[in-house]
Amino acid sequence: MTADVQYNPTASPHAHDRSSIDRIMLRVCLALTPVSLWGFYCFGWPALVLFVTTCLAAILTELACLYLQQQPLSRLGDGSALLTGWLLALTLPPWAPWWIGVGGAFFAITIGKQIYGGIGQNVFNPALLARIALLISFPVQLTTWVNVMPIDSANAPGLADAFGIIFAGQPWMSDAADGITGATWLGASKAAAAGGADLEAMLSQNFSLYDAFFGFTRGSLGETSELLVLLGGLWLLITRTISWHIPVSMLGSLAFLAWLGQLSNPQAYAGALFHLTSGGVMIGAFFYATDYVTSPSTPVGKLTFGAGCGVLLFAIRSWGGFPEAVAFSILLMNALAPLIDRVTKPRAYGRRRSGDAIKHVPAQRKVV
Repeated sequence: MTADVQYNPTASPHAHDRSSIDRIMLRVCLALTPVSLWGFYCFGWPALVLFVTTCLAAILTELACLYLQQQPLSRLGDGSALLTGWLLALTLPPWAPWWIGVGGAFFAITIGKQIYGGIGQNVFNPALLARIALLISFPVQLTTWVNVMPIDSANAPGLADAFGIIFAGQPWMSDAADGITGATWLGASKAAAAGGADLEAMLSQNFSLYDAFFGFTRGSLGETSELLVLLGGLWLLITRTISWHIPVSMLGSLAFLAWLGQLSNPQAYAGALFHLTSGGVMIGAFFYATDYVTSPSTPVGKLTFGAGCGVLLFAIRSWGGFPEAVAFSILLMNALAPLIDRVTKPRAYGRRRSGDAIKHVPAQRKVV
């Protein structure tokens, strides 16, 4: 008779930090909660209705895909579909029609994720892939931004009006439609630069660093408060859900290039603070670019990946056709992630970087 012995391995490669897919997804969702709640407050009930619609569409699409592929439906509980819908909703205009959220969620789950084999197999970030597909297909709906209209303000739509706006296209305050929408700061600066205006003078009169940092600006839910995004990102760093390499290199390279551009020609290039607090830079650096599946795994690879995102971001914003470029830059670097991983992978013990075995040298030959 032998006694049962419980063995708890603690050394590599058996060590485990108790991380799991559902736990990681839950952490990311919790980190996104503050900025999401702030977005609901700033843009009212329509934003909340669109958010719930998009998340439900992502979950139901995932459920249908699992059923059609005869996979266990319990996989829905890992939270990845919810997070994909959540991340997609944060990139959309807060008052976009329902079919934008549903169509985007369907595209993200089917084309962005399941067509590659499901979770862990996709090449591109599903939410950003859907965001770009929607932007190219429906540019008007994806570039219509409403003013900040706090949910408790007198002119904010109620819950019934929110359903009308999202599901029936009911115009809100139709007699003043032009007064509740407008361009983002990135869009306005892009138009000003294209028209030959003095960008430095234009931003000094219209841009507010306080509003940009705390979130009183037009844009998507994820573009509102950079402060809350930073707090969520720091919590992910503290819990070691993500590492610092990609956010630091992405934000650092963008800030450096913006500083150089402004130093060389301040009338044509905005400064680093404008770039870092405008658009979806912060949420892109901490929540989209750090996706485990679509980013490199080595520290050097992550630094390269983040720096590439920052360089592409500055180049597209400065000389490209779109005022915002976070999604484009991350998706382009997603395509290079396998190559970066291959080049930067550490040397295997006993082998050269090329993979050839290191020639054994007898001990006596080392003695001088």
